[in-house]
Amino acid sequence: MTGPSFRFRLERVRAVRERKEKLAQQELARSMTRLSDTRAELRSAEASVERARAHQRDASGVSQPLGGAELRARQAFLERVEADRSSRAQDVRRTEAEVADRGEKLVVAATEHEMLNRLRERRRSEHELEAARHESKLIDEMAAGRTRRSVA
Repeated sequence: MTGPSFRFRLERVRAVRERKEKLAQQELARSMTRLSDTRAELRSAEASVERARAHQRDASGVSQPLGGAELRARQAFLERVEADRSSRAQDVRRTEAEVADRGEKLVVAATEHEMLNRLRERRRSEHELEAARHESKLIDEMAAGRTRRSVA
């Protein structure tokens, strides 16, 4: 094929969009890892709450009565463990929202990148079609020139 080779004028933009998509994928992966970690922390906090409640129930079944200070200390501990569980649940909700946001950003980045890839392929096809037309035209002109020479 003769003539200029294909050059996509928006190649730098396409490369930037591709990089943006990869970064969005990495950010989503990090967010998903954080979500997994915060869910594990929530499960651990819920187990701590259940152990504290069981300990509280066991203490009330003791034959010897507990003093007021001991009951307050146990209640304060239970409240602290429940507050920690509540905090972990908020962390999970926040991280879930972050994952959803990162997912949306990835969709946008992937769409922009794919759009430029399709445009590049369309332009490449147009270039190849134009080059084929040009080559066909040259071949026809050469054939016509030979026909004229052989007639003369």
